[in-house]
Amino acid sequence: MTQTRPIVAFQGEHGAFSEEAIRQHFGPDVETLPCHAFADIFSAVEEGRATYGMVPVENSVAGSINKAYDLLLEHDLRIWGEVLLRVRHNLLAMPGTRPEDIEAVRSHPQALAQCERYLNRHGWRAIPWYDTAGSAKELAAQPEPGVAVIASRLAAEQYGLEILAPGIEDLDFNYTRFFVVGHGDPPRAHPAKTSLIFALPHSPGSLVACLNAFASRGINLTKLESRPRRNRPWHYVFYLDFEGHWQDEACREALVALLSQAAFVKLLGSYPAAPLPQDHETAQAELLQI
Repeated sequence: MTQTRPIVAFQGEHGAFSEEAIRQHFGPDVETLPCHAFADIFSAVEEGRATYGMVPVENSVAGSINKAYDLLLEHDLRIWGEVLLRVRHNLLAMPGTRPEDIEAVRSHPQALAQCERYLNRHGWRAIPWYDTAGSAKELAAQPEPGVAVIASRLAAEQYGLEILAPGIEDLDFNYTRFFVVGHGDPPRAHPAKTSLIFALPHSPGSLVACLNAFASRGINLTKLESRPRRNRPWHYVFYLDFEGHWQDEACREALVALLSQAAFVKLLGSYPAAPLPQDHETAQAELLQI
């Protein structure tokens, strides 16, 4: 039977920010598949239980999500797209709860950290939970007086909770970047971005030579980060993103040059580049003026 709409796997409970990213990218009618761990997303796609996976790879406040990058190295799925989700944390509680009734707030440790000033200002006790949407799900199933949670608007809708305060995050330019992963390669698009992994020989100037393959051809790098090589202590792999599609002439030449310098190269995919959010650009401009 022909599949009429994709199934997209994500980590967490229904109402997670990853599910918000899925709806932002695929539309509100997409079918989603919640998974317990990041590794389960990759397994679901590889086994055909999901068409794509939505994997968070970095947050503008907390930085890269190392487990996600390790899985991209270990598996052979390709990147089909990127999603930049504006993370808006909301204070949720059972209907009828008043702010003055709240004594404790539960959520994922990162969500609590990103709303720390707000929580401290109200004198509420922060209780770490395994998941933002999970904290909402459990509060709805087992209401506790004086307890609220931090989660998405989607979680409030999913579990029938009331939003007592929207947008309580400490920093306005809080975004999470996601990769859409799947089999094969997406149709060529413009503007495109390419992601890859490479390792270096232990020789002076090897990293400079690899990066010069792009600089000498006027190709802009948007991310470069090293990670320990798990099967070789004190050796490292580099995750690199650049603007352009690997089939573009300059990009193709740069990759050939990189192959001649690196110990190994793994292309993760060329995919449609997500536009930079306008309010993030404004925030960056304001920081530069300080």
